[in-house]
Amino acid sequence: MVVGKSSPFGGRTRTETLLALWLLEESYAREIARLFQRPLFGIQKALQSLEKDGLVAGRMRGKTRLFRLAPRYFAHQELRNYLSRLSDAEDELRERVKQLRRRPRRTGKRL
Repeated sequence: MVVGKSSPFGGRTRTETLLALWLLEESYAREIARLFQRPLFGIQKALQSLEKDGLVAGRMRGKTRLFRLAPRYFAHQELRNYLSRLSDAEDELRERVKQLRRRPRRTGKRL
């Protein structure tokens, strides 16, 4: 796991959050916290600092704040390329992302 060995973005949570946004394209704090099995507060704090630094962009959809990599970031393409290379070593993370349910369950469908 590359993230465990180094934290190129200032902290492990920040690096994991960026990797999640790269793999998911757009997500919200609770989904990322569930993905990494981390406390929600830590992910929210990482997203706030990444947004302040200009690496991610947030927007509201209803009551949910969605985040994605900031398309106006001056090194957007380089950041995407770097995250792509980092994610190559994260087989377990990519598998968890594939298994993540991304849409709501149909109304009335049994569990």
